[in-house]
Amino acid sequence: MKLRDTLTVYRKELRDALRDRRTLVSMFLVPAVIMPAIFFLFGTATYQVVKSAQAQPPVVAVLGGMDSPAVKAALEVQPGLVVVPAPDDWRERIAGKRLRAVVEIPAGFEASLTEHAPAEVRIYHYEGEFKSGYAVGELRRFFTELRERTLARRLEERGLPAGFARPFDIRTENVAPPEKVGGNSFGGFIPYLLILLSFTGVIYPAIDLMAGEKERGTLETLLSSPASRLDIVLGKFLLVLTVSLTTVACSLLSMTVSLVVGGIAMIGSGRMAEQLSGAAKAGSALPSLDPLGLVGVVVLVLPLAVLFAAVALTISLFARTQKEAQTYLAPLVAVVILPAIAGVLPGVELDSTLALVPVLNVTLACKELVSGVWPWGQLALIFGSTCVYAGAALAWCVRMFGRESVLFRS
Repeated sequence: MKLRDTLTVYRKELRDALRDRRTLVSMFLVPAVIMPAIFFLFGTATYQVVKSAQAQPPVVAVLGGMDSPAVKAALEVQPGLVVVPAPDDWRERIAGKRLRAVVEIPAGFEASLTEHAPAEVRIYHYEGEFKSGYAVGELRRFFTELRERTLARRLEERGLPAGFARPFDIRTENVAPPEKVGGNSFGGFIPYLLILLSFTGVIYPAIDLMAGEKERGTLETLLSSPASRLDIVLGKFLLVLTVSLTTVACSLLSMTVSLVVGGIAMIGSGRMAEQLSGAAKAGSALPSLDPLGLVGVVVLVLPLAVLFAAVALTISLFARTQKEAQTYLAPLVAVVILPAIAGVLPGVELDSTLALVPVLNVTLACKELVSGVWPWGQLALIFGSTCVYAGAALAWCVRMFGRESVLFRS
């Protein structure tokens, strides 16, 4: 191996990559512009949909209640609902989203409130449908307040204090620091995004550098150069790794800028002030992330990017054409995504066994790091095992590049 020849191959491949518009798009435009724009548009659209749904009172119907005029009249003037008579096909209307919920008031409901007889109010709705769930919440709030007023009146009639039926209250209070709350809430999303981008960043250059050169017939010309095969494959590997790390760096930069700009926009619109005041009243702070932990996330992603680059380069080496290489590499996206998603699932905690599972170990460790927790023993195990996997993948790539049967498959 000659470092000079390796760097020569690397510079040559880097120049070619920078001249390729598709590589530039995958390195800079996608992580720095397109991904933040997609998240921003999705978040804005979601906010507008929720706001619009809440601004339009859901239509609900009442079954029965003919002998409970006071309750029915109070329900009809409820500001968050539009109350209509129940049609005969109310079940089909709920399923067709033309009616959001139906409340059934039992016979003699008002009399049972006076006579202390038990009664049951039923609410029929569309499980999982947002507007139906919002209607159910409004109906529950109405009848819960009615129940509380009825209970207070009964206690007053007997000369009992209001606390008689409620001997104690239950209050929850967060004792975890803000960075741990933020790490638990968002810690799985950050490594998931970085891992996904670091892998997708290696796919196109790996395909182009191996299968693409085979298809164009330029690989034989490169092999006839004075550089050894080891220098050639290492130069190509460094280019793929550079693209992957550049994609991750652009993604981190864009996320940081998006958070700063989003925070300024929220402060300007007054929403941040409301959140801050609400957190202050609750005696808690807003969730945050440990900045040093983000640096640790980047360090853990480095050997993982090496692993991705080596694997993608080797697999694309087996393909005869770029289309065939895409077919080989496409299923690997699921292989990478599934462990990353598993790391976000509740109850999956980092231990010595999971610290040896590629991708999953980095996801779990990143959740701890952005929370301000540094399990040094497990971090060393994760970093060391990932480096071993990356070294093995790179050695496999070098070995396959030296085999004529792989390079010149027909």
